[in-house]
Amino acid sequence: MGFDTQFLGVPAPMPRAGEVEAAASVDLEYLHFSVVLDTVRRLARVTGVNVDGPSLIDLPRGDDWRLDERIPADWQAGPEIYARNDFDRGHLVRRRDPVWGAPEIAARANAETFRYPNAAPQASGFNQSKELWLGLEDHVLEHAEVYGLRLSVFTAPVLAAGDPPYRGIRVPLRFWKVVAWNDGGRLATTAFVVDQAPLVDTSEVVAPTPGETPPLGPFRTFQVPVSDVAELTGLVMPELEAADVLPVTVAVTGWRQLAGAGDIRL
Repeated sequence: MGFDTQFLGVPAPMPRAGEVEAAASVDLEYLHFSVVLDTVRRLARVTGVNVDGPSLIDLPRGDDWRLDERIPADWQAGPEIYARNDFDRGHLVRRRDPVWGAPEIAARANAETFRYPNAAPQASGFNQSKELWLGLEDHVLEHAEVYGLRLSVFTAPVLAAGDPPYRGIRVPLRFWKVVAWNDGGRLATTAFVVDQAPLVDTSEVVAPTPGETPPLGPFRTFQVPVSDVAELTGLVMPELEAADVLPVTVAVTGWRQLAGAGDIRL
């Protein structure tokens, strides 16, 4: 049950919330993945999934989203957030990532990805575009399948103070992903940031606080230093930062905009 830090054969711990954020968080274990839910923001602060490339099973998608009955409903951004608007229930742990193993196990993992703690509101153009989130996730999953790799993947929205309010939550404008694998007995990682700010339509849009990172557009994805993800999110992930494969000479020049999957360095 839950995310296995030893899944890769080398330690790959999930990013941890800071002391203040951890006090308002709850850890939820599912089959082959875990979610750390921020009960104030009602969205995941971090998710972690183990992906066994050689054992992946292709199952029908389904769409049976449910609240997690182990925790109060008002801790979760539930169905009311997604009703009568352009927001998709965007999987954080991708539906196919934990779907491996024996058929009955894979089917259960598939179903458990449809829990609201594993969702975040994503503009339909963001969630479905091959140039954005879906295209990046497809590439990571195909890499695991083709090369018979085991991966650990950490994903979540950036829970920023400037996110626009909407129906009792704040809609995240940026999302991040860190991918980890075993590279000859050593941990290796790389990170990405994508943005849906230009696609989000709420009645109370608040501009995000300017930072040192470059402005993102609706169809731009960046490969970034893992340390930048730690800074953006306030999460603690020294093991993942130390294993970053992005060369320092590239990292110091700024975020790498990706024009296609071939630009990704794994």
